[in-house]
Amino acid sequence: GLSCVSPTPSTDTSNMSFEELLELQSQVGTKTYQQLVAGNSTKKQNSRPPVQNTCVADKHRPLEMSAKVRVPFLRQVVPISKKVARDPRFDDLSGEYNPEVFDKTYQFLNDIRAKEKELVKKQLKKHRSGEEHEKLQRLLQRMEQQEMAQQERKQQQELHLALKQERRAQAQQGHRPYFLKKSEQRQLALAEKFKELKRSKKLDSFLSRKRRRNAGKDRRHLPLNKD
Repeated sequence: GLSCVSPTPSTDTSNMSFEELLELQSQVGTKTYQQLVAGNSTKKQNSRPPVQNTCVADKHRPLEMSAKVRVPFLRQVVPISKKVARDPRFDDLSGEYNPEVFDKTYQFLNDIRAKEKELVKKQLKKHRSGEEHEKLQRLLQRMEQQEMAQQERKQQQELHLALKQERRAQAQQGHRPYFLKKSEQRQLALAEKFKELKRSKKLDSFLSRKRRRNAGKDRRHLPLNKD
């Protein structure tokens, strides 16, 4: 027979037979019996060792997209850092351009340019005609133009420095300094250039080139003949 045991929440019903379970249900009632069975099944599930999930999510794996969600047409899969181009001539990180400091710092380039110019002249003597002669002639002409532009810039710097020293001397004597306008500075620069060309006997060639350029400009502004 079944021994009458007062039902407690700790009663183990997992080892009882079907007849003993029916007898227990008739003694304690259906509600209490269901609570006992539910408590034992929970205890039995908790007694099992937890199953470890061997699938560990990798942060570098491809993103899984649902088939029910429409994927955008233009989607950036890999972020690309955009390279920003910077021009050192107009960038604040490079500092302000000072022609005097630049010329003093890179003064050694003048010797290199002079050597390159002599080398081009020697190559030009070897190639008296042909395509190589024309190429070397254009290169020599460009070097001479750069040299003339550098000399002109140097003369303008010297003129600017002379005017600054003159204003400083006037201020020390108690006079009010006079600042020249840009047009007056250009006139002084042209006067100095005229003196330099006259001294180097290149004034005639300079004036002839100037006349040809002015004639070409005037010819472009003339009305076309419709005869």
